[in-house]
Amino acid sequence: MKYRNPIKCLTKFEKILWLVSIVVVTASFLLTEPRDYLTLAASLIGVSALIFVAKGMVIGQVICVVFAVFYGIISFHFKYYGETITYLCMSAPASIAAIVSWLKNPFPDTSEVKITKTTPKMVITAFGIATAITVVFYFILKFLNTENLLFSTLSVFTSMLAATFTHMRNPYYAIAYAANDIVLIILWILASIQSISYLPMIFCFIMFLFNDLYGFVNWKRLRKMQKATQKVAE
Repeated sequence: MKYRNPIKCLTKFEKILWLVSIVVVTASFLLTEPRDYLTLAASLIGVSALIFVAKGMVIGQVICVVFAVFYGIISFHFKYYGETITYLCMSAPASIAAIVSWLKNPFPDTSEVKITKTTPKMVITAFGIATAITVVFYFILKFLNTENLLFSTLSVFTSMLAATFTHMRNPYYAIAYAANDIVLIILWILASIQSISYLPMIFCFIMFLFNDLYGFVNWKRLRKMQKATQKVAE
């Protein structure tokens, strides 16, 4: 994988999307009392990670590991044990595994990962893994008296599905994460009803949703470009 300055690799649109995400998250933080600086840090780290993941760059996964740690701590404070377990025990390790997978599968002469073609076997495998793990985690979360059990369980499923597609280097990672974003927006709306300090997390995942949708579009574009390049090389 060819190293390039990740910021210089961003297009004008991507820089604007990143800036808007930062401004929206920061503004929601400044308008909230009391203020939770850990929440702000996690949100800024998260939106920064996604813009590079959308580019298919390994640095995005590295930042995702940092976000998982921050987010897991925040979730633990609100007793969202599903989120804590998911991000610290699944998402962080999954991002580390993705780093290894992406480094082993670069697209020649670029800073991008080689994107795979979607196959029925791949989809069945991803859904099978996500379903099996979700069933196990449902009973664990129920035992721990997790807040908002239904949405917490849905979050485990969509997160695991997204993590599996990410490891597979498949564009549908972004659709799974977009579904997860919607679940998390609901979870943090419920949390904000009890404590307004969590309001920035709502806007964080709203911006995550926009970033993930862009990630899907961009990965499909990159996949076509990579395919065309391979044909020329042949």
